[in-house]
Amino acid sequence: MESMLLFCKEAAAGPDGRLNIQGVFNELYASDFPARQEHLVLAGVIEWERHTQGRIPFKIDLTGPDGKSVFSIDGHTDVEFRPVNSAPAKTQLVLPMEKVMFPVPGQYRVRLAVNDAEIFGPSMHLMRSDDEQGP
Repeated sequence: MESMLLFCKEAAAGPDGRLNIQGVFNELYASDFPARQEHLVLAGVIEWERHTQGRIPFKIDLTGPDGKSVFSIDGHTDVEFRPVNSAPAKTQLVLPMEKVMFPVPGQYRVRLAVNDAEIFGPSMHLMRSDDEQGP
């Protein structure tokens, strides 16, 4: 299993089967903490190993600097059989995240748990706006 996930402003699966992602970012600034982000999207693709099929449950946690979850998504995907002469099965994820609370500044990381495996990434860096460095 391989995955590529990104934080972005918008994402959607296109009619051609491609995932369209706009406004990728990995940092946010806040003047005070706890801070709340009204809307962001976690988007990407999971490519499955050929032997993986059926309904696959997953859990995604956004973990804070202390390793504790600050936001969770429980879901599932249906993975279909793909013949050897085609690309492996994939799941396109477009997961809106609303009103996410960030208790403290620091690095927040995505943890994807599926089939007794954990995959990490990407990170979101939350910083105080007065720490922002200009060009």
